[in-house]
Amino acid sequence: MSSASNSSDDDRPLGAAHGRPNGHYPNGNGHVSGQRPLSSMSEDEDEDMPLAAPPRNLKRKKPVYAESSDSEDDTPLAASPAKLATSAAIPMPGAVQATTVPASSVNGRGKAKGKAQSSDDEYDEDDASKRKGAAGKKPAKKKMKQDTPAASGSDDDEPIAAKKPSAPRKRKVKVESDADSDDDKPIAKKTAAKKPRASKVKKEEAESDDEPLKSKKAAGKKKKEEVDANGSPVKGKGRKKKEEEEEEVFRWWDADANGDGSVKWETLEHNGVIFPPPYEPLPVHVKMKYNGKDLDLPPASEEVAGFYAALIESDHAQSAQFNKNFFEDWKTVLKKHPPRDGTKVTSFELCDFRPMFEYFEEEKAKKKALTSAEKKELKRVKDEQEAKYLTCLLNNHKEKVGNFRVEPPGLFRGRGEHPKKGCLKFRVRPEDITINIGKNAPVPVPNMPGKWKEVIHDNTVTWLATWTENVNGNHKYVFLAASSSLKGQSDMNKFEKARELKNHIDRIRQNYNADLKSKVMADRQRATAMYFIDKLALRAGNEKGEDEAETVGCCSLKCQHVTLEAPNFVIFDFLGKDSIRYYNRVPVELQIFKNIRIFKENKNDDDDLFDRVNTTGLNKHLQSEMKGLTAKVFRTFNASITFQRLLDENALENATLQEKLNAYNKANREVAILCNHRRTVPKTHDQSMEKVRDKLRALKYDRMKLRHVLFKMDKKFKKHEEYIEDESDIDDEWIIGHEEGVKAKDIEKAEKKFKQENEKLEEEGQKPQKPSVLEERIADIEADYQVLVKERGTGLAELKKEKPVEKLQELIKKLTEKISAAKLQIIDRDEGKEIALNTSKINYLDPRITVSWCKIHDVPVDKLFSKTLRVKFPWALEVEEDWKF
Repeated sequence: MSSASNSSDDDRPLGAAHGRPNGHYPNGNGHVSGQRPLSSMSEDEDEDMPLAAPPRNLKRKKPVYAESSDSEDDTPLAASPAKLATSAAIPMPGAVQATTVPASSVNGRGKAKGKAQSSDDEYDEDDASKRKGAAGKKPAKKKMKQDTPAASGSDDDEPIAAKKPSAPRKRKVKVESDADSDDDKPIAKKTAAKKPRASKVKKEEAESDDEPLKSKKAAGKKKKEEVDANGSPVKGKGRKKKEEEEEEVFRWWDADANGDGSVKWETLEHNGVIFPPPYEPLPVHVKMKYNGKDLDLPPASEEVAGFYAALIESDHAQSAQFNKNFFEDWKTVLKKHPPRDGTKVTSFELCDFRPMFEYFEEEKAKKKALTSAEKKELKRVKDEQEAKYLTCLLNNHKEKVGNFRVEPPGLFRGRGEHPKKGCLKFRVRPEDITINIGKNAPVPVPNMPGKWKEVIHDNTVTWLATWTENVNGNHKYVFLAASSSLKGQSDMNKFEKARELKNHIDRIRQNYNADLKSKVMADRQRATAMYFIDKLALRAGNEKGEDEAETVGCCSLKCQHVTLEAPNFVIFDFLGKDSIRYYNRVPVELQIFKNIRIFKENKNDDDDLFDRVNTTGLNKHLQSEMKGLTAKVFRTFNASITFQRLLDENALENATLQEKLNAYNKANREVAILCNHRRTVPKTHDQSMEKVRDKLRALKYDRMKLRHVLFKMDKKFKKHEEYIEDESDIDDEWIIGHEEGVKAKDIEKAEKKFKQENEKLEEEGQKPQKPSVLEERIADIEADYQVLVKERGTGLAELKKEKPVEKLQELIKKLTEKISAAKLQIIDRDEGKEIALNTSKINYLDPRITVSWCKIHDVPVDKLFSKTLRVKFPWALEVEEDWKF
């Protein structure tokens, strides 16, 4: 098989392995990877070999299956497969039922003409060609890729090699295999050219991605209600009254898109990249120890030791592989820059990095203890230094630049059980970087001594700068930000390509179903792989080298990864992207079951299941079925159409806002499970859940007090059903702790307010208030607290200010609604603890589905899309209410 691999790396935390006595303490959180070694892929055999396997020595006993026939002929099976059900182990809902769509159901704008092609969205490690296999190579020209470092989890396919373009103007482009967004696709041309027009929109305030926002009425409910740029109503209470700046937004989706696959821009001017500051040696009294004695290191060696010292209490330093790779690379540095006292460092176990770690922790504490004014000043200085790198001029339009910061040197962390984690990432210098600008644009000047490796003027690619990192030899790129026109056009084309698949899916399924019984082994294997890619949303998969993480996709499955269970169940168990385990027990058609049995015969566990299929060949076939079709398009199509179906199934006419949000998140979770977007449970999950439960108990406490006031006013309310519910999870011990906590917060607020009032008085030239004023306020708080103490266990309560019965009833009703919403929120958060919802939102779910659903159900878009996503998908925010994927 041809190699089309490219490792997908980032700096996500790794699971713990074995600890070492090097100044750090094992945390006890052992990580069981479940990873098994994968052998190299077997060579392709004759494609036209008949289905029957050639005589050879049996390597394992032939299993016996409960089938009506043992024969290997291609007689159509009479029995119909059972109705597909959800997996008993890890459910993959909607993988089969939702993916058959008639062509007549297509609704929306014209189809994009660009090829679907993946691009890298990770910003991991950087360096020029200083390690194995990286020296002297000029990076291939690349098109647009995701620019921002992945968070949390960016998850995508191993893309398939691109089909050779037929048009003479199109360029052959190397395909990166670990990308999330399809930013390398040609931009589609619209039928009629329009003049770009700019509209002024208000800047939105940053909002949290996870925390729910306060409830507000949907946009358009009232004629006079103020709305923001996304159609969401602007909050009134609690919002700071200040003038919002206005900025021009280039409405590229209304302009003529340049989609010929070659020229991407006419003019490009930018300021290059910003390099990290040089290393500052540690104070003379801070030294690591070797064999119990201080080790006097020169700056170059000390810097690398510091990289490890900063991590000694993290999971990374508990990994034997991480420690081994670090020590090997550090010893190489020590040969060039040996300790000044002549000490020979030969044993990792004798190294004690804790003095350096403690110094770093002290510096962190000092930085944290800075006053607000000092922090603001530091931020101001940093912002001034970076200001000129933030934007560029593309075709005379100001566009934001994405990852313009060159990553500092450090230790490579990788994803999952990556074999190179712990390796040293070298410092990137100007001599390592190629700059791409317009011919007439001034060449940017580096912010550190040195000259660029090369300055080119290639307007057929969209990167601004590139270099080669040393650990894996990957090419790194600087692109425009996710909100830029080129990135937005690529996103829109990607989802339009997935929608276009609706017109072809029935024919494609017919074709591969016919090939499931082909006499040609290669065709039968390809059809079976397509079945899994289509129905289970598996990634295509690529071959992996010896120095890459041992993860697999559909085409690179080994026999050990697939188990058959009569009568028609297939059990998948393998490590997918980012070393996330994929386990699924799924019923399949009997012909698929039979094919897998034939493919496994006379093979070892580490032999390829699809030994006559690779991603390149599969890609060529998919391109013949539909222009621009790749396995990633299948994933996007299946994810989006399943999501649309699940949302449409919910009847939410009289639902509360939280019920609507829960329904949306449930559908999002099911799609994430389908795409295997899993994550480890966050370490802070239990702590955050306890905070949410405390918030719920606090609401119940407030309602309990109001009920007691109401009952005191009129005992007949005790018999009303809506007031009968007691607070069973609020005991005396919790009440005492809660009331003391409330008192402490009130005193803290009083002290803070008193201080602010005095500062204001001093600014106005007036005398500050006497300390006795604060003492009186605190005394009032103490008195209120004593009242609460007396009320405990009596079932009686009173308010500072009397309220009429009707007002009390209204307040109790509002609290009851808040309690119901909080309960739903707890359920929603707990069910999603192992699911990465944002990966689907960012990469696989057409954003227009969400916007349309929000408009139908009067849900503010900012409840579901963070500001980052709203900026990323401005074209989707204008979709009509009746739009469907």
